[in-house]
Amino acid sequence: MSKSILLQTALALPNPDIEALIQGRMIAAMPRMFLNPGRTFALYPANLSVDLLSGDRYYRSHFLPIAQKALAQLNSDRVSIKAWAKCELCQMVNEPESLEALSQLTVWKTEALQQILQQRPFIFVAYLRVYLLPQPLEMPVQSSGNFVSLPKSLNVTDSTPVLSESMFAKRRQKLEKLELPEHPELEELQSALVHLSTTNPKAKQLDEEIKIFLGWSENLPTTKPDPDLDWIKTIAQIGNSSDGNGFEKLVRKGFIKLGFGNSNHKPEASLDPESTGGAGGLDFYCETPYQVVGECKATKSETVADGTPAQLIKLGHKHLQEQYNCCIKIIMAAGQLNRHANKTAIGNHMNVIRPETLQRLVELKAKQPGSIDLLQLKPCLEQQPFGEEADAKVNRYIDGVREKLKVRSHVLSILKKYLETTGSKRASVDSLSGAFSMSNPPKQLSREELHEILVELSSPLTGYAGRIKGDSLGRDRFYFLRDLLLDD
Repeated sequence: MSKSILLQTALALPNPDIEALIQGRMIAAMPRMFLNPGRTFALYPANLSVDLLSGDRYYRSHFLPIAQKALAQLNSDRVSIKAWAKCELCQMVNEPESLEALSQLTVWKTEALQQILQQRPFIFVAYLRVYLLPQPLEMPVQSSGNFVSLPKSLNVTDSTPVLSESMFAKRRQKLEKLELPEHPELEELQSALVHLSTTNPKAKQLDEEIKIFLGWSENLPTTKPDPDLDWIKTIAQIGNSSDGNGFEKLVRKGFIKLGFGNSNHKPEASLDPESTGGAGGLDFYCETPYQVVGECKATKSETVADGTPAQLIKLGHKHLQEQYNCCIKIIMAAGQLNRHANKTAIGNHMNVIRPETLQRLVELKAKQPGSIDLLQLKPCLEQQPFGEEADAKVNRYIDGVREKLKVRSHVLSILKKYLETTGSKRASVDSLSGAFSMSNPPKQLSREELHEILVELSSPLTGYAGRIKGDSLGRDRFYFLRDLLLDD
């Protein structure tokens, strides 16, 4: 349950520092006075220059463009307060040998910290748990001492933390022990992506995923669905119409979305949605990662005659020659095949798949990009049954993928709940195994299977969990990074 807190003052900090706190890049601030743990305050963006150091000497190079932008946003008349914070701890640092590690865990340059320490007996380092305001508070600029008075009391709640309790605890431990960051090269890459992410959606997605992996963020701030879902959700509708050309284009786009490819630009044996085969050409042909050839049959209500599989045989041999025999063969058809057509399809090892099934497969790929492994799908398409019964085996494959995703989502939820309940920073497989088995999971897992899934989820390529590797299975420790959200 969220707590209600009344704020009357704001701590004045350099605006770039506040931006770094809001972005989750660091949890530290350098106030000019000691802050009592438990004290709460808004964060007032001030144009403070620490000991008159210029920005390029004060901030680390990868953060400097963000710092310059934050300083440029300051207005001489009004300020915008976006967040508030609670001081969790305040320490005094005066050991020169600690400054490099402190720099690596924040956005401040080591030389800037050294210069501050030359002019003061110590540096105050406050650990701040930061929360976003539901909307920015605009107020006139005030001469900034350590604290400024708010124009009116501000009633806030702790329902929108920048970092969850478990993530903040992990970051706090690293700062207290001055442990160097594990992936400084990724911090550099993330900063380089900041400029690209404003105009390039793929760069933005990578930027967000890196921030999650680094522990700067836990949820994607913009969970926009894949824009391709707009056309993906029309596959079944168009397939069950008389728009044969439109259906063929959607099928080609669907196969490309799944990860199939074709470098052959000949329109009669292509996968290009803008250059369909037309009369005498194959409806779709994939070369990679394996060969697939197919015929599309959009229809409102009529049955599919023997001419459709016969057409695939004829055109396949014509355009692919001996390669046709190596291909997986698919008929995408909305209508039911008549007896002769289904017999031909079975005898020639053709999978008859409905538009609804293709749509379901491509939708899953769009919503969970790593879920469809085409090499695992291949045996499903190569094995019996063929003909109209093949549709059921493809749906069983989809159901199996969804079941695996449910298990992984459940494992993550158990890890997250365990850490929140116990207050631990990380969990072993043994401690999670009991909690998992008692949680009514979609599927019971052995200790080894649970460990294998946790390792998979903590891969840098997935970034759902983190892993502290031990010297054996029982010594690995895992921590939560982000949810794996699934549609019902």
